[in-house]
Amino acid sequence: MLAEIITIGDEILIGQIVDTNSAWMAQTLNNIGIRVKQISSVSDDEQHILDALKLAESRAEVILITGGLGPTKDDITKRTLARYFNMGFRRDEETLAQVSSIFRRANRPMIELNRMQADVPNGCIVVPNRNGTAPGMWFNAHGKIFVSMPGVPYEMMYMMEEEVLPRLKAALNLPFIYHKTILTAGIGESFLAVRIADLEASLPEYIKLAYLPKLGQVRLRLSGSSRDEVQLHADIDQYSKMIANEVREFVVVEEDIPLEKAALNMMQSMNLRLSIAESCTGGYIAHLLTKHSGSSAVFSGGAVTYSNDLKMAVLGVQSRTLEEYGAVSEQTVKEMAIGAMQNFKTDYSISVSGVAGPDGGTESKPVGTVWIAVASKHGVEARLFNFGNKRIQNIERAAAAAITLLISRLKLDHQ
Repeated sequence: MLAEIITIGDEILIGQIVDTNSAWMAQTLNNIGIRVKQISSVSDDEQHILDALKLAESRAEVILITGGLGPTKDDITKRTLARYFNMGFRRDEETLAQVSSIFRRANRPMIELNRMQADVPNGCIVVPNRNGTAPGMWFNAHGKIFVSMPGVPYEMMYMMEEEVLPRLKAALNLPFIYHKTILTAGIGESFLAVRIADLEASLPEYIKLAYLPKLGQVRLRLSGSSRDEVQLHADIDQYSKMIANEVREFVVVEEDIPLEKAALNMMQSMNLRLSIAESCTGGYIAHLLTKHSGSSAVFSGGAVTYSNDLKMAVLGVQSRTLEEYGAVSEQTVKEMAIGAMQNFKTDYSISVSGVAGPDGGTESKPVGTVWIAVASKHGVEARLFNFGNKRIQNIERAAAAAITLLISRLKLDHQ
């Protein structure tokens, strides 16, 4: 079963807002057995929308549309859909009552433009909007299902979860879909592919393996669909276990979670505390850790010691170390890690110091040179990384490498 998503709005095409709706919708559709064939974004132009609808209808059985349902003149989706399906309008009394109650609760006057939100194409099924004034619209036409929803994310999400998904499941004979993810780090995509080539070749036709690389990590995702849910789960779990065993030394966790969350979970299960000392990453590692609920069970805090003075004052780095070896050196990051662990009284610490760029590099330490260390009661380990010349990518790659090194040390210390 194939679906297409169409997002409508000039604000998307000019980059004023980021289209988060499509990614969320694609994921939720996939979870119920509907595969998204294509995602399109079109402007607030009637002919563009009509063309997009025609193309989507030729490619998919389910067409989901978001955006352009507000009360102003640039919100043209409703009348364009009426034209596409050759329908007139009716005023839906339940929608009008919903809109009226919203204005009453807000103690605001209601004008005719607001009442017109209750006007819907004659042949559509109204999909209630409990969080806004624009109703959704469901069309059964040309043997396909078309659903138009508001572009406001929380309105669309509620409508999808509470109304659209249950209706789709009731209307369609959908297969079961199951995904299993293995998060790896410290090995490149091509090297992974070579290691598991024989296993990948042995996968049955109904199970697919996807490589999802990100800076410093690769997710291996097994996906399958079947009418037999129990057998599908058993088959994918079996192949997942075989693949994970083949590359066991690089496996971080066998679930689809971020790298830093895997580290937090691992440390929490061991009742361990973590601190950090960041220089070139400027607090980015702390940001990654603290965006997860419950991170305080593991993460005590840290310091962004950008200057040499703070490296000495906060972390206890020796002045002679900085003078002799420089801030970007094995000796300095080791002292930073030890100082963070001791001063912040944690079980483990991470330290990072490097040249993020685009300037500041030297012949011996070019842009992208980064030293990372992890300290614990078992000792301190430092590694040198040579990334590229893009500042943001260097920061992100350094953070991923630091967390990967932490996970490696945890495995080694507690195996």
